[in-house]
Amino acid sequence: MAQSISPVENLTSQEAVKKLKELAEKAKTFMFTTSIQSDYPTTRPMTVQEVDEQGVSWFISSSESHNVDEIQENNRVQMYFSNTDKYEFLYVLGEAELHTDKALIEKYWTDFAKAWFDGKDDPRIRIVSVKPVDSYYWDTKYSKIVSLVKIGWAALTGAKMEDGGIEGELKV
Repeated sequence: MAQSISPVENLTSQEAVKKLKELAEKAKTFMFTTSIQSDYPTTRPMTVQEVDEQGVSWFISSSESHNVDEIQENNRVQMYFSNTDKYEFLYVLGEAELHTDKALIEKYWTDFAKAWFDGKDDPRIRIVSVKPVDSYYWDTKYSKIVSLVKIGWAALTGAKMEDGGIEGELKV
């Protein structure tokens, strides 16, 4: 693996879950990739409803969506979270599972879902859970504005970029 220019802080167990949850829930929207072993993986934006205490991500999908068929063929998926306001990024390789349990639908239902479904009893609703297998994060110490000023100053003066971030593996 190439040497990082940011300090590396690998996290495990509950620290890893806490960081994963924090970054994913702040970003909210993420890019969800299925069919990752094929020559043509498919990616689409999704919205995370929750990251639970085990680091599992939960969100709503439809049985009519290609991602459901693709998960049934191969449950290995990737999620890419980006909070560009704070320069925070998260990558998750995981194993997806599909659920039709009414209690889960009730738990993760939002008004936003009304745009796609005829209510909580719509038979097309699928709750997707993604258990992380491998995760990596990039985080900043400063706000976006401070980071941009530091990058600009380093570029202008030729000075090395002062430590502005941290990255590492998340082993849940």
